[in-house]
Amino acid sequence: MTLKPLDDRLVIEPTVNEEKKVGGIYIPDTAKEKPNVGTVIAVGNDEELQELVKVGDKVLYSKYGGTEVDVEDKKYLIISRSDVLALVEK
Repeated sequence: MTLKPLDDRLVIEPTVNEEKKVGGIYIPDTAKEKPNVGTVIAVGNDEELQELVKVGDKVLYSKYGGTEVDVEDKKYLIISRSDVLALVEK
């Protein structure tokens, strides 16, 4: 199955944070912060958005924005243009 976002939306694959244990304390998944950086998988059909963001770009997005979707055992996030805060450059 393929996700094709509409209008001014993006499909993002969130970057997975590596698990860090400090002092032997285990932090459960529910207490960990969600990543705010992800890789663009698909861009909607808004022409202005397509000029700004390309597939493969890394973006910083708002913490509580978007809708989580599971596709073939992978987690994706569908966000609107207003949830994108910045492009992450190397």
